[in-house]
Amino acid sequence: MARKNPHAVKLGKLGGQKRALLLSAEERKRIASKAGKARSKKLSATERRRIAMLGVKARKKKREAR
Repeated sequence: MARKNPHAVKLGKLGGQKRALLLSAEERKRIASKAGKARSKKLSATERRRIAMLGVKARKKKREAR
């Protein structure tokens, strides 16, 4: 497997950061949601459930800390 050119990686990150600054909060939210759904489709139902339960557990722990 070929290694990535570190200079190209750095330029790509700069472009992504600049793009994020130019987008509205609503556009960033829409893009993030679309990406999350695409990642979720790759997971099995069991994995999605496991991840959801981790979220429930974290929210419960946060509420108890108050």
